[in-house]
Amino acid sequence: MIRNLNAVTFQNFGTVLSERPQAVKNTEKDPGLLVELNRETAVVYRATSEIRLNCSRGKAVLSASLDGENYQFFYLDKSACIKTDVFFSLEPFMGEAAVQMFASTPPEAVGTRPSDSMRLDQGLQVSGIYTFFYQEKEQGFLFSGESHPIWELTYVDQGALHSVVEGQDTLLKQGDLVIYGSDQWHMHYADIGVAPRYVTITFDLKGGDLTPLINRKFTAPQHTVTLLQKMLREQERMDRFSGDVILSQLNLLLLLLLREEAAPRGGKIQTSNAVHSENEIIRQAQQYISTHIREKLSVPLVARQVDVSPSYLTALFHKNLQISPGEYIRRIKLQESKQMIRENNLNFTEIAAALQYSTVHHFSRQFKEKFGITPTEYAKSVR
Repeated sequence: MIRNLNAVTFQNFGTVLSERPQAVKNTEKDPGLLVELNRETAVVYRATSEIRLNCSRGKAVLSASLDGENYQFFYLDKSACIKTDVFFSLEPFMGEAAVQMFASTPPEAVGTRPSDSMRLDQGLQVSGIYTFFYQEKEQGFLFSGESHPIWELTYVDQGALHSVVEGQDTLLKQGDLVIYGSDQWHMHYADIGVAPRYVTITFDLKGGDLTPLINRKFTAPQHTVTLLQKMLREQERMDRFSGDVILSQLNLLLLLLLREEAAPRGGKIQTSNAVHSENEIIRQAQQYISTHIREKLSVPLVARQVDVSPSYLTALFHKNLQISPGEYIRRIKLQESKQMIRENNLNFTEIAAALQYSTVHHFSRQFKEKFGITPTEYAKSVR
């Protein structure tokens, strides 16, 4: 990728002249050497004295290196002075270009190099998403297994889930994530009394390699969880831009996981202690809400459990999850109500009371606002 040419970015290789007209004007009668730039190959020079470069026609790119192997690209839109012993080459940016070269002694031509791709191209590319489900399973469910020629991501949002891949059984708890490779057989099941809720995404790759992530359990970092939550909200919105937004968010999520995996063991923690502390507070708050969802919950109560003020907890939720803790509690209660309806042990009045709603009408109204159907309509669809 081409960098901006300025005093900071170019300091290892030389200096950048002021852009004031009098600073770049050549006061000498010598017009210097006019170098016509070739699109196919570029001559590699080693500066034997300080060299001043000025683009005289078109747009040019200056490649500079201290060792003759590792080059950085700069957009030559201003005059630059290269230090002695620096290796450099010149290429047209687009179309034709020519550069004036001023030096007390001519630079040494040490070879040629093919024209590099100066464009930043995408490596990892999610080319398409086939399925994106929020799964709400009954207690002790069993999915007998499958394999397919596409990738799959599974993230446990609530409860726990067993992931079995080629005979290896891994227990995924709330916040855990796993990725299955192409044609990798896998199955899911839950323990008796456990009704997990989890996200599954199947997708194709056009570029990149996810091999380091295959069939490894990750405790998803908070920024990954936030991306998944944004994707789910985007899926609910689903306008003409949502598909591209979801694809981009999944691509970013996978890149962040790859970066997380590539970090050396015992190496420097990428996030600051403050950010780590924020993530831990949110995780503890989410876990408390999940395990006490059938109790009367409030923001001050949850804040006390994680030892912060209600205002600070609210600020953290808005910053990381883009919703208030009160709204988060409401959403989790409504998700729990769907599980209770599927279990078919309580009527709607009893469910409303168990989840601490003031009235069954209040519960029904919030259910309809969230899911677009009434509790009665939902019950008919799952029984």
